[in-house]
Amino acid sequence: MRIAVVDGYSTGAALAQRLHAAGIECLHVQSRPAGDFTPYLLRSYRPGDYSRDLGYAPDTGALVAWLNNARVSRVVAGTESGVMLAESVSLALGLPTNSPAQPAARRDKALMAKVVRAAGLATPYATTARSAAEAAEWFAASGLPDAVVKPRASGGSDHVRFCSTPEEVAEAAARVLGDRNIFGEPNTTVLVQQRLEGTEYYVNTVSARGVHRVAEIWRYTKRRGPASTPIYDYEEPVSVSSTVGQILRSFTVSVLDALGITETPAHTEVMLTADGPVLIETGARLGGATAPGIVEKYCGTSQTSLAAAALIDPASLTGFNDTHDRHVGALRNVEFINPFRGPASADALTKVASLPTVVHVAYATDPGTLLEATSDLLNSPGYAYLAADHHQDIEQDYTTLRAWESEGLHTM
Repeated sequence: MRIAVVDGYSTGAALAQRLHAAGIECLHVQSRPAGDFTPYLLRSYRPGDYSRDLGYAPDTGALVAWLNNARVSRVVAGTESGVMLAESVSLALGLPTNSPAQPAARRDKALMAKVVRAAGLATPYATTARSAAEAAEWFAASGLPDAVVKPRASGGSDHVRFCSTPEEVAEAAARVLGDRNIFGEPNTTVLVQQRLEGTEYYVNTVSARGVHRVAEIWRYTKRRGPASTPIYDYEEPVSVSSTVGQILRSFTVSVLDALGITETPAHTEVMLTADGPVLIETGARLGGATAPGIVEKYCGTSQTSLAAAALIDPASLTGFNDTHDRHVGALRNVEFINPFRGPASADALTKVASLPTVVHVAYATDPGTLLEATSDLLNSPGYAYLAADHHQDIEQDYTTLRAWESEGLHTM
């Protein structure tokens, strides 16, 4: 069996590692030149897990011919930027992939909402604009107290901003339209959405042959940063067998069906409001910024392990019971928040690891590298998993970590 991974970055690197460990030969393909990707993504790449890196292949026809001659069994996206190429190449090769109907709806957040609404599911009130003035005018006429401004096709919290006035909307929209997204693509339009009120979750699923299984559900806790950007604080797993878990599972499966996601992992963000679940967005790929081994140890499975198993044996997904609670103890994934600009500390990792409940630390920068004050997910110094039998032990170490950060933990 031979599998091609398009843009094997972020959790896509962990997927390739799992496949390689299982004896599956992996090839790497880039959807665009390396210079278009941020260092945040490139640093996660693991060349040793691939038998060959084909690099950037601008001629899709030639790529299809090469992969066909190589007898590739599957072509999968490692991260968001690889979704469109992985699906189009799979379709050309006659390999399993998501529905060919409206593939852009699985990347374009505006089209995504339109398709999901047509299926009778809730999405935020929103518009797309080609100019900052158009975005501000829509918000002024909308009657909304707050809005979220962001690119139509990106990831993480790239260029996401909360706004309360037309002037703020115009400024945020101008920033989006004047830049490229995290994947190096130009932003020609901007999405302006109603800011939802409720509790935010994400649901990580794996689909094969139209069968959907939930691998993980997590509850987000976020802060509003000084520049009105969302700063990720921490996330905690939610049992799929709980009442909330059942609501989210049912809603997410309907979203996957609406978007034609039948053969890939998906990362779906949902706001549970007083009126029920509302879709924020779905990516037809693995969820990012995770340590699958830790998730498996404390939650029983991970999206990465389930995706690898489904690629090797698609029929195995049917036998996976995603309604059974496998959680062991308490777990929290904490994003680092650095309040100071300065060189990255060489001692921070060791100090964080000394906390009794810390079971995994992932740093996104090297000692001495200039760190900016954390303003979004993309410039967070990294994250740590905290685990314990009792939630209060995690809370104690979390409080200590945040106190250390306020004293300059991450900078020299």
